[in-house]
Amino acid sequence: MADILNPAVPGGAFDQFLREVAPASRQRRPWSPADGPMPALYLSHGAPPLFDDPLWISQLFAWAQDLPTPKSILIVSAHWEAAPLTLSAPAAHTPLVYDFGGFAERYFHMQYATPDANPLARRVLAAMPDSEPVHAHPSRGLDHGAWVPLKIMYPDADVPVLQLSMPTHDPARLLSLGRRLQSLREEGVLVIGSGFMTHGLPYLSRENFAHNTVPAWSVDFDVWAADALARGDVDALSDFRAQAPGMPYAHPTVEHFTPLFVTLGAAVDPELPVQTIIEGTQFGLSKRSFQIA
Repeated sequence: MADILNPAVPGGAFDQFLREVAPASRQRRPWSPADGPMPALYLSHGAPPLFDDPLWISQLFAWAQDLPTPKSILIVSAHWEAAPLTLSAPAAHTPLVYDFGGFAERYFHMQYATPDANPLARRVLAAMPDSEPVHAHPSRGLDHGAWVPLKIMYPDADVPVLQLSMPTHDPARLLSLGRRLQSLREEGVLVIGSGFMTHGLPYLSRENFAHNTVPAWSVDFDVWAADALARGDVDALSDFRAQAPGMPYAHPTVEHFTPLFVTLGAAVDPELPVQTIIEGTQFGLSKRSFQIA
């Protein structure tokens, strides 16, 4: 029986989306200063099975359609942990990083040929203090934490995209990094932290994958995080290792949660309640995604 993990045609839901829905993206209006700053986003990004999940595809695309088209996108992904702070190669059509395994061959040949992002690279460099040196990587492209969701949100690959490495998991430092990016939002740059609200892959069972049953640790962590975000409780979120129920199972390693702090730092006020855009689960993991002004 065909399902998300065993589709009749790998990426078939994505193909249908490209034929029937994606052309509407060309009707989206471009950002202008009259719109005010672009919001900051935290999204649960998914892996290649996202391309076989019609619901999640529709959720991500609708989110992008509700926003003006950004001038450019700066994204911090769970899948690039590197210090010092590093920028991906900004040249147009930089090859992608296929940082996954065990999926259909098709996914290792997908492309996302975005335009030149050198102007954004210069702005990011200018925004960083001397105490935060930034390395410019000569060849690294977007990893799947960036290009998988963006292929759905901006399917024409017509927005310049630059990836910023995550140099630490310290919430205070990531909040500070996000604050350095606030001014970019006023110029029409969409700042995204890309992770996964719960990511306890080692603790998932065959039942979770087959029927999307949700483990208690995933439910508990997601409910706690949703409440803290609704209250703007940055202190509690920063202390998630000690305070969040479901730990360490929800995040045996924390790189899929900590991009959230870049998002909150890039907000005008990280203690404002967030606007949750996507809820639900895939394979028992929380897809919770939000934006904040």
